[in-house]
Amino acid sequence: MSTHHLRLAGALVAALCAGCAPVPDDASGAGAAQRLYGTLAFQPCTLTSAQASANVEAQCATLQVPENPAEPDGRRIGLNIAWLEAGNDGAGKADPVFFLAGGPGQAATEVAAPVNMALRDVRKQRDIFLIDQRGTGKSNPLTCLDAQGKELPLDENAAPSAGLIEDYARRCAQSLTGRADTRFYTTTEAIGDLDTVRKALGVDKVNVIGGSYGTRVAQQYAAHYPQHTRTVVIDGVVPNDLVVGGDFANTFEDAITLQSAQCRQDPICAQRFPVDTRTQLRNVMATLAKAPVEVEYRNPGTGQAERDVLTADSVTGLAFMFSYMPELSSLLPVMLDEAAQGRYAPLMSLSKMASRTLGVQMNRGMQWSVLCAEDADRYQESAQGDRVLGPEVARMFFAACPAWNAGSRPKDFTTPFASSLPVLLLSGQFDPVTPPRYAEQVVKQLPNGRHLLAKGQGHGTINAGCMPRILGQFIDTADAKSLDATCLDTLSPVPAFTSFNGWAP
Repeated sequence: MSTHHLRLAGALVAALCAGCAPVPDDASGAGAAQRLYGTLAFQPCTLTSAQASANVEAQCATLQVPENPAEPDGRRIGLNIAWLEAGNDGAGKADPVFFLAGGPGQAATEVAAPVNMALRDVRKQRDIFLIDQRGTGKSNPLTCLDAQGKELPLDENAAPSAGLIEDYARRCAQSLTGRADTRFYTTTEAIGDLDTVRKALGVDKVNVIGGSYGTRVAQQYAAHYPQHTRTVVIDGVVPNDLVVGGDFANTFEDAITLQSAQCRQDPICAQRFPVDTRTQLRNVMATLAKAPVEVEYRNPGTGQAERDVLTADSVTGLAFMFSYMPELSSLLPVMLDEAAQGRYAPLMSLSKMASRTLGVQMNRGMQWSVLCAEDADRYQESAQGDRVLGPEVARMFFAACPAWNAGSRPKDFTTPFASSLPVLLLSGQFDPVTPPRYAEQVVKQLPNGRHLLAKGQGHGTINAGCMPRILGQFIDTADAKSLDATCLDTLSPVPAFTSFNGWAP
């Protein structure tokens, strides 16, 4: 077990996020006039990120809640809340939208820009609230810190060891002493927080929209608070009984097989790449597994020439992240073809870029609080046959749990979501983590539910094609069955690049 396995596991967990982006800058607008929404006092703020093309102007507030709901007089933590006002002269309808971010470990305010774009039609009539789930963003984040208050480093030069993550988790847990009790940062506490925010806003019903892991939160909230839920949108559906991370070997295999078939069906692509994508990936991995290669490449962050070792695990993690978005997966055939011919620099540069980006996407401590309480004890390793990803990837998801002070889950936590509420389920055809079959499983229990498939898309579809318009119609009518979704027929896969200049005309 090596640090490369840790990076790969990190890549796969990060793939459960929706619209990943770094932490927003703090621009709280101190001194500006406060505005009340219910009992919450908001001030102007600007949500920014280094990777977003535009800032998002918002109103921000903090709501204090008990860390342990059973001890209301105990330690309290602040929930960070951003309010995106309705475009109708600021007079939104009485049932606002709560957007629930992915991960586990991502904060909703960190994805303000893509969410604002995806929900632009919804926002014409309704206020949008981005609530950092406890343990993420600015809601008492479970950040691992050293004695100087800096993020606890992971020794990437340590000898490969199965205990590497467990040791890091133990040191992380020690650093959180006095700042947080990690038992109370699970989905169960999170849905209680959501309803506390709803009460503070003074609204009777909310519309919940969740992406990836956020679909677990959305289903749990709607099941426990149906009287306060008007509609549900779940994009990249995680069934309640799914062990997060336990099925990735199969879902990734399905995705890479679909991508290979896409190239086989295109005469130009098939001629350019006679070895299919899945086979080429396995060939490159096998070569690097026997002998990792020292590569001179250009650092994507600094532009400087550097040297480093490319391993099979690095390539696997990169392939997974490529399959996450069709715009990236279109590069995979040409990148693997280059590597098969001994030209590894492009793969190394993109691998480094992915690793650098992943470092700011997820709160690792909050991830462990969720996974160790809700998934780890349910994982059962089974023979998976001939798969690109081996069982070590799933093991790494739960490697921290022996050292982590984990909470618990209710007995009914894994009960399938069954509801008469209007529910819209969304899936990307090539999604490597939450494939369409998951949504098909969940929709069977939803008489007023409807599943829409976005052709050619990967993980996260709320910004794909005309989907923002469909979301606006659904939240307006609260009727999934009557939606006209024919505009989605225009979606199609992104053609594979046949060279670094793009795809063939």
